[in-house]
Amino acid sequence: MDLINCLVVDDEPLARETLENYIQEFNNLKLVKSCSNAFEAINFIKSEKIDLLFLDINMPKLSGLDMLKALDHKPAVVFTTAYPEFAVDGFELDAIDYLVKPFGLDRFLKAVNKVEERLKKELDSGHIAIKADKKIYKIKFDDIKYLEAMGDYVKVFTINETLITHQTMKNLEELLPSGLFIRIHKSFIISFNAINFIEGNQVKINDQMLPIGASFKDELLKRFRS
Repeated sequence: MDLINCLVVDDEPLARETLENYIQEFNNLKLVKSCSNAFEAINFIKSEKIDLLFLDINMPKLSGLDMLKALDHKPAVVFTTAYPEFAVDGFELDAIDYLVKPFGLDRFLKAVNKVEERLKKELDSGHIAIKADKKIYKIKFDDIKYLEAMGDYVKVFTINETLITHQTMKNLEELLPSGLFIRIHKSFIISFNAINFIEGNQVKINDQMLPIGASFKDELLKRFRS
């Protein structure tokens, strides 16, 4: 499984520090950002791909529960709180686990294992649902070559057809497994397995040469060489 991008959201500095330190103990977890309030986290999620939220429930102004309800596309979530009575509310929002403060590294490990199992199941499902032409298409991951953003629409190029869906690139990026797909440009996401070769600032997918954005090139080359 690819790296799991983590976002920590907690108004308590000590709680954030604990989670940050625990995350650094695991090679498969990557701390992308640590936020002190829900509003900061929501704004960050709008522009970045997050796989896993470590989310405190009892925060001022906007609780973790209300924050999660406000998200259009929800990452995997592990709730953290000093109040175990909130557990039922958390699981109703499909939280993977619930960590009661203070918790040790051993309990954190159990939560990470649950997250990995859930993400692996989602990856093994092997398909994504795409809305286009007033229909819902079941598209296998292996059949997708690349996606191209077109304003408020996205073109999905598959082995057999091209679909135009009224969804944002970010929404689709969150639904695609990061182990199989990679963003190479603000307007392009490609299937990693569909790459023929990389030449300069372009990548060839079948008969198409697609541009590589400067901010995406290092990550693409790192994965391509590994």
